[in-house]
Amino acid sequence: MTPRRILPLCIYLIVFMCLPVLAQKAGIDPAMLKKANTGEAKAQLTVGEAFASGISVAQDYTKAASWLQKAADQGLAQAQFDMGALYEAGNGVQQDDTKAASWYQKAAEQGFAPAELHLGLLYDHGNGVTQDYAEAAGWYRKAALQKVPEAEYNLGTLYERGIGVPQNYGQAADLYRRAAEQGNASAQFNLGLLYDNGTGLEKDYAQAVVWYTKAAEQGLPRAQFNLGSMYANGQGVPVNLVESYVWLDLAAKTWSGSRQEDAVHARDLVAQHLSSGDLAAAQDRSTKWLAAHQK
Repeated sequence: MTPRRILPLCIYLIVFMCLPVLAQKAGIDPAMLKKANTGEAKAQLTVGEAFASGISVAQDYTKAASWLQKAADQGLAQAQFDMGALYEAGNGVQQDDTKAASWYQKAAEQGFAPAELHLGLLYDHGNGVTQDYAEAAGWYRKAALQKVPEAEYNLGTLYERGIGVPQNYGQAADLYRRAAEQGNASAQFNLGLLYDNGTGLEKDYAQAVVWYTKAAEQGLPRAQFNLGSMYANGQGVPVNLVESYVWLDLAAKTWSGSRQEDAVHARDLVAQHLSSGDLAAAQDRSTKWLAAHQK
């Protein structure tokens, strides 16, 4: 079964990769501001990101955009990316995906990995540009070569489905593994699913459990559901209905819609085979897990 394509949960709309450490609300260093006013691009970037982050001064996206634009116009890739993020989010400027794409393109052409990822996302969804999966794959590939896990994951989904690139399950598995090893939960789930189904990899329930567990522990409901099912059926692990109940209950509490109904139904079936003591223990574990992981 081909998994539903899911974009990363942590698609960052603004990333301050070069943000200097400044004193909390201490104001912008006068010397830095002087450099920015005399046209030094890196200083303009620093001032712009300070206003965007609100770390050293009161957050002000309009002022951030003004300073970042000055640095971006001088060709600073980080500033160009930041301007793209501001336009994509509509922070300090009128929301405009076309302008976001233009700024991302400028930064991406300088090899700036976050911009490569975001430009790929815009082509993937057709936001601000004509939808073009091949173009999306090209930009994802560039970012993936720089070990950006979201890009590795997204490119993997294109290979798995044969969209924008020839279908290649082995390539998809390799990309998922790279992203999964960096902690990307969606990639961990998809890699587990490939092992579970024997798609592009030799069927291996034990390995499926390994990767489902990693994703489930990060709070991914679909991984929690699959892991609970593995424990219920004894696939890759000995049958453990208490463990099964815990993961199915977590999925039931965090999913929504029809999938939540599936999790509730599976959990309740497992509950029928538990003693009252085991059921209480499983429910307690689930409650404590949620309390420890809720943000």
